[in-house]
Amino acid sequence: MKVQSIYSSKILKTGLRFAAENGALFAATASLAFSTVRPLIILATPKTDKENRQYASTKAMASTIIGYMMMLCASLPVAKAVKNIDKNPDKYLKESTINILKAGEKSLDASKRYSFATQLFKLGLGFIIAAPKSILTCALIPPIMSKLFNKKTDTIQNSANRNTTFTGNNVNRLSKFFGKIIDTKSVQNMAEKFHDTRFEQHIISLTDIFATGTFISQIAGSDKIKNERKKALIYNSAISTGLSVAGMYAIDSLTKKPTEKFIENFKLANKNSPNLNTYLEGIRVAKPVMILGAMYYIVIPLLSTFFADKFAKHQK
Repeated sequence: MKVQSIYSSKILKTGLRFAAENGALFAATASLAFSTVRPLIILATPKTDKENRQYASTKAMASTIIGYMMMLCASLPVAKAVKNIDKNPDKYLKESTINILKAGEKSLDASKRYSFATQLFKLGLGFIIAAPKSILTCALIPPIMSKLFNKKTDTIQNSANRNTTFTGNNVNRLSKFFGKIIDTKSVQNMAEKFHDTRFEQHIISLTDIFATGTFISQIAGSDKIKNERKKALIYNSAISTGLSVAGMYAIDSLTKKPTEKFIENFKLANKNSPNLNTYLEGIRVAKPVMILGAMYYIVIPLLSTFFADKFAKHQK
């Protein structure tokens, strides 16, 4: 009875629907929830330089807060625009596109090809925002350090003005724009080629790698962060991302069979639900997000802070 209640849980279904309809914001929200633990773990790392720990924990806080606020502003119009297409595909897509993406499925929302095409916008938004998020994160480290740890650092003026948001005032126009992109042969060919892969996981991984690369570039060129602290911060970011992405793929493979069993049981328990396909799409998005979040915010911080500190000291 308790097991059955898991599959019929309203909280679980709400979360899965959120993940399916706005994967980028779901990832940002999960990061926000996990972020309460990461700075504390970093600060508690034994046998490491105190100031290196402070910089790393400050980076973790700044990254999460900026990421969530930017994603909240940018993702809502994108999610609404895609939802318009979900509800009225005939209005925004060519008939030939609908037939190609359905590929024999009873409905468009049951098609993994269509899921791939729409997730390019919903999860892909995180990739687009990765660079400005990393730039702002770097810019906010000195003032946050100054506030939290009483460091005499210069603050970045007008950093809020650098925030790039996606307003999307006319959602209907945005839906038409997305529809035209989905109508292209290139997107349809990509959907055909990659729909049966772990594309959700690949998009999330590429976003993290790109964000980390941008952040490292900003740290290296910053004149607001002490030169003697840059190496540890750069190593910390690279190690965290590398271990998190590798760990995500490893854990995903190890949990493949239990996940498949969960999906089969979930489908059986919710076979009459009109939102079943949305829930299944949500599972595919939520799984890598939650694994990556647990790895990045709970398991990895202590290791990355410890080894980054040692590597930085070794190169002095």
